[in-house]
Amino acid sequence: MAETPDPTRSKVGRLIEEYEMTDVGQELEDRWLGRGRESQSLRSLADWFNRNILDERLKAAGEDPLDGEVANLYRLLSQEDVTAGMRVDAEATLEHHGIDPEELRSEFVSHQAIHTYLTDFRGASKERTPADRIESVRTTVQRLQSRLVAVAENNLDQLRNAGELSLGEFTVILDLQVLCEDCGESYSVTELLDRGGCECESVASE
Repeated sequence: MAETPDPTRSKVGRLIEEYEMTDVGQELEDRWLGRGRESQSLRSLADWFNRNILDERLKAAGEDPLDGEVANLYRLLSQEDVTAGMRVDAEATLEHHGIDPEELRSEFVSHQAIHTYLTDFRGASKERTPADRIESVRTTVQRLQSRLVAVAENNLDQLRNAGELSLGEFTVILDLQVLCEDCGESYSVTELLDRGGCECESVASE
């Protein structure tokens, strides 16, 4: 019989042990497989796990978070649609409690880390659902977008530093749109995935 891998070799497993969250590993597995509840996506599990980490850090700092406080603070720290001012305020709240925001962020895990922990270190598995496939497409596109932006920024910066391009402080903005030629609507890839499609189906049903 193959020996079960040591969970602490994974980031998720190390954090579970470090914060003595003894039941979290089993709950992650149950939530993913839908045991006694609706199955959750890996991304939602990563958010759930990260909120647990934040809660543990606040309690270690002597705080007793109110209902909803941890979830709101995590949202301000992690979501892209949060304004810079709101994120700075959230970071100031952490610093007031003696928590380094960057150190905390380094402990947050990705949905890929959750998947690795569940499959490689707990031996859990399930059939890929449409939601899983959509999540995979989302991750792939976002990774490619980030890479393209980084390549463009790096090359422009090199040209500017070499005196071959006149350019002040800059930000590369990539606007990737999907245009449906049947209904004429266009969406960002993320928006299209979130809404589950374009207007074709609703037009066809009228």
